[in-house]
Amino acid sequence: MPTAIDRLIQQAIAQGLTPLFEPRFSPQSYGYRPGRRAQDAVETAQGYIRAGYTWTVDLDLEKFFDRVNHDKLMARVARVVKDQRVLAHIRKYLESGVMINGVVLESEEGVPQGGPLSPLLSNIMLDDLDKELEKRGVRFVRYADDCNIYVKSQRAGERVMNSVRQFLERKLSLKVNTRKSAVDRPWKRKFLGFSFYERQGEVKIKIAEKALDRCREKLRRLTRRTREGTLEEIIQELHQYSRGWIGYFQLADTPHTFADLEGWLRRRLRQLVWSRWKQSTTRFRNLVALGVPPHIARQGATGTSPWRKAHSPAMQMGLNNAYWRKQGLQSITEFYLKLRATAHVTRGVGVGRCVTNRSASVRDPHVRWCESCDTKSHSNLLRLRQRSERNPVFCHGYPTQTCDPSNWMVRSSGDNVSFIRKNGQHPARATDDCQHQGG
Repeated sequence: MPTAIDRLIQQAIAQGLTPLFEPRFSPQSYGYRPGRRAQDAVETAQGYIRAGYTWTVDLDLEKFFDRVNHDKLMARVARVVKDQRVLAHIRKYLESGVMINGVVLESEEGVPQGGPLSPLLSNIMLDDLDKELEKRGVRFVRYADDCNIYVKSQRAGERVMNSVRQFLERKLSLKVNTRKSAVDRPWKRKFLGFSFYERQGEVKIKIAEKALDRCREKLRRLTRRTREGTLEEIIQELHQYSRGWIGYFQLADTPHTFADLEGWLRRRLRQLVWSRWKQSTTRFRNLVALGVPPHIARQGATGTSPWRKAHSPAMQMGLNNAYWRKQGLQSITEFYLKLRATAHVTRGVGVGRCVTNRSASVRDPHVRWCESCDTKSHSNLLRLRQRSERNPVFCHGYPTQTCDPSNWMVRSSGDNVSFIRKNGQHPARATDDCQHQGG
C-alpha cells in the first residue's frame, strides 16, 4: 500500500492523465472509469445474450496486477504522455518495490495495488486487447481484468479463446488462467457477481450463487449466537452491510431471492434472541409478555436446537415482523423494491424488452411470474395471482394499472411477504419461507 504522500501524488497524476486516455478507451470497457459501473457491463452482456450470442468466452487473467510488464506498459503510456518527468515518476512507482516483514523486495513486473493510479494503468495496458477485439468485430464486455466475449456457437468460442490467449501472451506478456477460463453458456458462469437465466425465451439477470453464499456467510458472522453487542447494535451493522449489498444487486430480476434472504435473516435473529434468553423459564416469561398464549409459549421455551426453535410457532408469533420493525430492522424486500421503483422513475428505460403475459410456475401453485408493461418502459418481473381474473398484475410489487409506488406497500407476516394497496384492496401473497437448513 502506498503512503499518504504517494497516494496524493498518484491521485494528481491520475487526474491529469484520465482526460487524455478516457476518450481513447473502448465503449465496452467499464472498469474504473468515470460515469460507468459494473451494472452497466452486466446489462450490456444481457443485451448480447438476448441478441443470440448465447455462448460466452470467460477469460481470467492469471495474477494480472502482478504480471504486468513494465516496459510494455510504459510504451503504451508514452504513446499519449510526452512529458518525460511524468513518465519518470510513473516508472519509479512501478519499480518502487514492496516491503514484507521489514524486507524491501524489488518489483520487476506488476502494478502496485491499492493506489489511485493502478486502475488507470490497468486500463491502459488492456486497451490493446479491447482494440484487437473491436477490430475482429466480436461482442465483448470488459471490467478491469474480467473479460467476457459472446459468440453464437461453442466452436466459435473455442476458436476465439485460443486466438485471444495467443494475443495476450505474445503482445502483452500476460497469461490466461486455463483452470478458471472456459467456453460455456452464460447462465453457467458468473460475471461481476451476477449470472443469467432464461424464462419463456427472455434472458434475465440473477445473483450468482457464490455471491449469495458470501452474503449469507457475512450475515452469519454478524448474527452468530456467541457474539457481543446489543440487538440494536447488531441491527445497525446488518443495515450497513445489507443496504450496500442490495444497492449493488438491485439489477437482479429475482425478488424471491431477496424475500428468501429476508426470511432466513429473521430466523437467524430469532435464533440469536432465543439463545440469549438462556433459561426456559426466561423464554416462557418473555414469550408470554410478547402476547404468545401460554400453551404455545411453553412449547417454544424448551429444546436444544436454537435454529429449530427459531422456526417454531411460538417464536414466529412472539418475534413477528411488527416486533422487528419496532426494534428498527428494515425489510430487505421493501428496500429492494424501493430501489427498483426509483431506478424506473429516474432512468426511464430499464434493462431490457418487455413481453406481455409470459409466465412460468413457481413454488406457490397460486402464484406465477409474468411480464406486462410498456415496451418503452422497463422489463421487470411482475407478480400475478391466478385465483381471480380481477386481481391486478404487479410490476415491481406495484399494480401496472397505477404503477405508483406511493399507493402500494409491502406487508410481512411471519415468513410471508405481501404486496398490497395501502387502502387494503387486492392483496397478493408470495411466501418467503426459509429453505436453507442448518443456519
